[in-house]
Amino acid sequence: MASEAETVPTGENVLEWAQKDKRRMLHAVYRVGDLDRTIKFYTECFGMKLLRQRDIPEEKYSNAFLGFGPEESHFVVELTYNYGVDKYDIGTGFGHFAIASEDVYKLVEDVRAKGGKVTREPGPVKGGKTVIAFVQDPDGYLFELIQRGPTPEPLCQVMLRVGDLERSIKFYEKACGMKLLRTIDNPAYKYTIAMMGYADEYETTVVELTYNYGVTEYTKGNAYAQIAISTEDVYKTAEVVKVVIEELGGKITRPAGEIPGINTKITSFLDPDGWKVVMVDNTDFLRELHKTE
Repeated sequence: MASEAETVPTGENVLEWAQKDKRRMLHAVYRVGDLDRTIKFYTECFGMKLLRQRDIPEEKYSNAFLGFGPEESHFVVELTYNYGVDKYDIGTGFGHFAIASEDVYKLVEDVRAKGGKVTREPGPVKGGKTVIAFVQDPDGYLFELIQRGPTPEPLCQVMLRVGDLERSIKFYEKACGMKLLRTIDNPAYKYTIAMMGYADEYETTVVELTYNYGVTEYTKGNAYAQIAISTEDVYKTAEVVKVVIEELGGKITRPAGEIPGINTKITSFLDPDGWKVVMVDNTDFLRELHKTE
């Protein structure tokens, strides 16, 4: 039988677990005012697939999972509809999601043809060659469309605004085990961004942290909820997070343990800016996923 010292890291080696753990981003959770309307928009305009859907009448909510490939290997969005609530406040802190496409111009026309709102016409970024566009879904969430060659993960970014970029980079490196892939400073527009993830940003989904010069706080609203990340051991991960929060700030919102009735082990916490992260036991996640198929 393994000793406690072998199962839960302590002392100086506690932070090593986050770097050794096999992790990937599973899904982003957010609330919408009309589930059928959003499913229709994402499938018809973006080309996403409806992967699964469930209704929980006793809790008065429904949700749907959509993406460009199976949940076992792809990042997906988890849409939540709370009975009787048709509008949410996105706040000023949430930025956008991003979708990579081989033809942004065509994708924008498809969105426009289906009644979607185009907030930035397709064209190169200022000072660069990459073609981008921005469109808005029926609930007001922004999607950046990025022209790229073939990619295994079209749903490629979640952008969040933060008040101290260096602190956030350290937090996501230490607590989430992410790598800093690159930073971009744009003095002309007074912002700096950091791309954080588990692999090259052209191969997987990344978190884009944005710092706007001089802005240290943002409103969260009640629309965007969290990102979920897989872990091989939620208990070890929770110990790492505890140490990092003591150093950099944040808050544990759910200690490591099983969700009653589901038997999936998770732990959840807030980063120093109040953005929520849920770490999910990967074995439990896959078992529950196949159970619902």
